[in-house]
Amino acid sequence: MTHMPRCGQFITLDGPSGVGKTTTVPGLTAELTRRGQTVHQTVEPTTGDIGVFIRDHFSHIRGRALACLVAADRYEHIEHEIAPRLRAGDTVVCDRYLASTLVMQQLDGVAIEFLLNLNEHDLMPDLAVILTAPPGLITERIAARGPRNRFHLDPTVPGREVHLYETAAHTLVTANVKVLVVNTGDLTPTEVATSIADAIPHSSVTSAAPRPPTTPQEP
Repeated sequence: MTHMPRCGQFITLDGPSGVGKTTTVPGLTAELTRRGQTVHQTVEPTTGDIGVFIRDHFSHIRGRALACLVAADRYEHIEHEIAPRLRAGDTVVCDRYLASTLVMQQLDGVAIEFLLNLNEHDLMPDLAVILTAPPGLITERIAARGPRNRFHLDPTVPGREVHLYETAAHTLVTANVKVLVVNTGDLTPTEVATSIADAIPHSSVTSAAPRPPTTPQEP
């Protein structure tokens, strides 16, 4: 699946809770549609059976068990929704993808090597967008709208998320994925959507999924 031929382009958007994904994803979809592209908007966890199960049980399923469910949901997502849309020539815009796994599951105590191995066969995006903002601003936004999951109850999470997404961006870059980091604290939603649309590569390049670091062998 990683090297699947495709005509469309695959764009993913990730970032800490409260960073603006909810407004950015439809804004980007509208901007790309205005530019003449056929856009399919999707989300993870998905609206399929596994994705719904994850959402319904997120409060008490944790660690490796949750990481495995998320990976299973993603592989089904790729096979039954993302890949067919790309083959048809659509631009697929996905709200949360691999970068969110590398962050959220690490917050849940899962080792990065386990996560990379589990997601080894993921289809890599043509552009991975990481939305970010100052941790203080993220905290204010979450407080204003109210907590929506167990991570929002920990005041240290916004700062840790921002740091882990920086690391996730570097991991994707090392796998030859084009990464765009956008600070939503300095831009309007329209400016964010325009900057992303302008950064989308003109041709589709399929990259290999990132691999866990190897440990040098003793001579």
